[in-house]
Amino acid sequence: MQNHFDLVIIGGGPIGLNCAIEATKANLNYVVLEKGTLVNSIYHFPTNMTFFSTSNLLEIGGVPFISHTDKPTRREALEYFRRVQESWKLNIKPYTKVDRMTSENEVYHIETSKGIYSANHVIVATGFYDTPRLLNIPGESLPKVKHFYDDPHPYVDQKLVVIGSANSACDVALETYYKGAEVTMVIRESEIYPKVKYWIRPNIINRIKEGAIKAYFNSTVTEITENEVHINTPDGPLTIDNDFVLAMTGYQPNYALFEALGIDISEDELKVPVHNADTLETNLPNVYVAGVINSGMQTSTLFIENTRVHSEMIIKAIQAKNPGS
Repeated sequence: MQNHFDLVIIGGGPIGLNCAIEATKANLNYVVLEKGTLVNSIYHFPTNMTFFSTSNLLEIGGVPFISHTDKPTRREALEYFRRVQESWKLNIKPYTKVDRMTSENEVYHIETSKGIYSANHVIVATGFYDTPRLLNIPGESLPKVKHFYDDPHPYVDQKLVVIGSANSACDVALETYYKGAEVTMVIRESEIYPKVKYWIRPNIINRIKEGAIKAYFNSTVTEITENEVHINTPDGPLTIDNDFVLAMTGYQPNYALFEALGIDISEDELKVPVHNADTLETNLPNVYVAGVINSGMQTSTLFIENTRVHSEMIIKAIQAKNPGS
């Protein structure tokens, strides 16, 4: 069959690329199916983002990651993963969205936007950054409401509401404030998230204390309209004028895709894809999960640096099932 492979890898992020590298080492015939561009999630990170991890912790495939400072930028990361692809000559099919998967005679058929691929083994390494946790409130679908942030320029001289208090929300609030936005934060908890980057947390706390950034703690947004935001605060309901809302409420795995693939999800609140902890094999024989999706809704526990090992675990499991390959 023209599109038949030993292994199909769904997701072309850092862990998907690392799986491809391990497959190359094992002489497996593979293809990476990516619905966007190479390392699509990193491409959609904020333009001026700096990673929390050092560059050496992000390295894969033995390709050195050289950055100008201790912590690399988004731009440097994009350049690095392009070099990884070129160095290993990885077989990646970008802009190839996976829609569903069926199986027949121990072969999986993966239906995509660009045809059908079949494989004996499948790795799902789709990350979670492109699936935001929704507020599920009236007005969330308005064009002025965004769950992804790229650049501060559109918010100059605008009344901006930032929802959340974790790293992304604090980064966004500070960057837009320094570029001239009138920033209001709405925070469900009683304080800024304690695990915010150590060089960011004191800054955002001080800006709030001096009144440069307005913050409503123990509060939630209840409705968004064209020109206002309605907030439930400890002092009662409040309505403020508003031009844009950046809902930095976090992200989650693409559970609709898991369902389309046939991967079971745990029934508890963590909603972890069911898998063997030693081999990362799911309820589907020869179908594996890798990367941050393995933590389900507990998205702050797994990262690139502590999931790189997943690639080796899975390829070893595949080789153990096929000792002659």
